[in-house]
Amino acid sequence: MTLAQHLPALQVVVPLLAAPLTVLLRRRDVAFAVALAATWTALAIAIALWLRVADGGTISYAIGNWPPPWGIEYRVDQLSAFVLVLVSGIAALVLPYSRASIEAEVPPQQHYLFYTMFVLCLTGLLGITITGDAFNIFVFMEISSLSTYVLIAIGRDRRALVASYQYLIMGTIGATFIVIGIGLLYLMTGTLNLADMGLRLADVHGTRPVLAALAFLTVGVSLKLALFPLHQWLPNAYTYAPSAVSAFLAATATKVAVYVLLRFYFSVFGHAQVFGKLPMQEVMLLLALAGMFAASAIAIVQTDLKRLFAYSSVAQVGYIILGLSFHSVTGLSATVVHLFNHGVTKGAIFMLLGCVGLAMGGTSLARVQGLGKRMPLTSFGIVLCGLSLIGVPGTAGFISKWYLLLAAMERGQWWLVFMILASSLLAVVYVWRFIEAAYFREPRIDTVVVNELPWSMGLPAAALVIATVYFGLETSFTVGSATQAATLLMGGLR
Repeated sequence: MTLAQHLPALQVVVPLLAAPLTVLLRRRDVAFAVALAATWTALAIAIALWLRVADGGTISYAIGNWPPPWGIEYRVDQLSAFVLVLVSGIAALVLPYSRASIEAEVPPQQHYLFYTMFVLCLTGLLGITITGDAFNIFVFMEISSLSTYVLIAIGRDRRALVASYQYLIMGTIGATFIVIGIGLLYLMTGTLNLADMGLRLADVHGTRPVLAALAFLTVGVSLKLALFPLHQWLPNAYTYAPSAVSAFLAATATKVAVYVLLRFYFSVFGHAQVFGKLPMQEVMLLLALAGMFAASAIAIVQTDLKRLFAYSSVAQVGYIILGLSFHSVTGLSATVVHLFNHGVTKGAIFMLLGCVGLAMGGTSLARVQGLGKRMPLTSFGIVLCGLSLIGVPGTAGFISKWYLLLAAMERGQWWLVFMILASSLLAVVYVWRFIEAAYFREPRIDTVVVNELPWSMGLPAAALVIATVYFGLETSFTVGSATQAATLLMGGLR
């Protein structure tokens, strides 16, 4: 077999091997080099897999040459390839950004541990996305979660310890629900292979254990993806974690959890189970709308920008789930494309806020007064990303909301069109709070400004800002991949 045939396994193995290497080598410069090589290799593999899937369709890779469903299968289709590119791409940009970022936020003796946890978290997220085995999803989810708890708490801010502990408690509850759901599915089907499980569920259609599994998995995964009102861990985690960690988690962790929900809903349970036996469509619609409005309203009254945009993330998860609730190819396309677009946008915002925090000594609205004069490029980047959150044409966020509007109009739900537009007005308000402080207030005299920001922080942040605009103008990759993935998922409904 050629190396290209082993790419699915290497997607996980490369960052996994990098983790113990960074611990053994210990020196932070060497650890950084190993982690950087692993993340960029993971990105190259993800792009290669996406190209292979685009040309030849779904890839099935049997671990140890044990054919599925007897052995563990890595399965790459349009959806998983798309998410692999997002996760590895964000990691490839966040890691060089983190080298200078953690200098001010993480004790030097712990830098090598930061890189270890980073590549472990990346391993978990990539593993969740590529595996075709239900129990492996749980295992990789635990790998990513455990490393995430450390990444959040590793900084100097003692409040991060509380945030990490809170996330640990809620994450453990979510993981427990997920493993119970997987256990019930195994009880009823006798298999852990997702594709095989989906076929065998047809024989036990509508039974109580299967419906219970659906309920357990929905609640467990909803905790992981921070669906309102199960989002309580997210604001503190994003606010008090080191900036590089906030950027990486905001762009990837909740998005991979959405992927897991889509995979179970459409590849395993199918239409009759999810939208027929239980009122999941109505429940998802109500929770999505609640998140869109409540989280945006809470964001408006925040005084710290990291916390403000953390609540914005909860609201954006609402938009993602709203697309799912339409139960149509257009709605599902909106979910998948917003999963990508919001990841890019929010990654850029938290990177830029890390630059602001380093330069201004914090990210409170009081500290960023006059930022437009002191850091014009950084301020402009935050404004551009804010416009994407609002959904202004020319930004990635507009594409997502346009497809949500199309999905609502297809179903004749004009009241939902109004709700989507109304919730976007709330985003205008919280983005305006930054604009007002940065451009319409004079800089504080007592603010100490660091004039020189490292290029290693500025360039990755600039790359994501450019991507936010690029994917608002050129949509062949995002919309094309999302539509193909949605069509594939909807075609698998039973």
